[in-house]
Amino acid sequence: MPVTRRAVLKTLMTATAGAVTAAGTYGFTYGRHALEVTRSVVPVDGLPPALSGLRIGLLTDIHRSRWVSDDDVAEAVAALMGEHPDMIVLGGDYVTWGDRHYVAASAAALQPLDAPHGVFGILGNHDDDHDMPAALIRNGVQMLKDARTRLTINNQVVDLIGIRFWTKRPSDLAQLAKGSAAMTVLLAHDPRRLTEAAALGLPLVLSGHTHGGQVVLPGIGAIAAQKFPVVSGLGRRERTTMFVSRGLGTVYVPVRINCPPEVAILTLRPA
Repeated sequence: MPVTRRAVLKTLMTATAGAVTAAGTYGFTYGRHALEVTRSVVPVDGLPPALSGLRIGLLTDIHRSRWVSDDDVAEAVAALMGEHPDMIVLGGDYVTWGDRHYVAASAAALQPLDAPHGVFGILGNHDDDHDMPAALIRNGVQMLKDARTRLTINNQVVDLIGIRFWTKRPSDLAQLAKGSAAMTVLLAHDPRRLTEAAALGLPLVLSGHTHGGQVVLPGIGAIAAQKFPVVSGLGRRERTTMFVSRGLGTVYVPVRINCPPEVAILTLRPA
């Protein structure tokens, strides 16, 4: 029997549908739970020698919901604490779509976090501006809502600037950065703040928001995150270094493919 074009197309469509179904099943049952600890050396321009080796733990995009359980968050918290970071940063999106049902649970699951130089948090686009930060503060997190705080680490001054996702005017960030220390770290949920950070000469930006794309297709990449200057991991613009974490949870669909959830341990080194 001759092989027709219709038969070939039908076979390809069937195979493609089967592959998509298999990938989706894998991403739901295993991929979204396959937590990794990412250890990255982060080059920072002008980093004082006394701060070389400083280790920052970054946990972001928790998205506590029916799809992200207390056990999922507890595993991430235990993995982060097992690394003994000097400082911990929480990068926003503690729940999904501001679901107040999970606000207290998300904050309580993060309560065991502790570090010598503090635990700091910012707000993402899924977080409300009152209940979520209040719950985190009650559980020991120092929230930076369009604010700057100053630390002294190994006799060196370090400034942390934390901005909300909704704070997007360059002038607002410029005002927060005015008079800041040479070693200033910008905590911004959205990686697109890299543009403003580079213009201001801020040496380091820590972000999340992208989920690393959440679904990364072979040969194509992270389609859902192509609008961002850095999708995951390290990036650089001028003299500013950025690290973007893939985060812990999921949004829209409870699936991760070729993009496992992570907690990140960042070791600062001079660029």
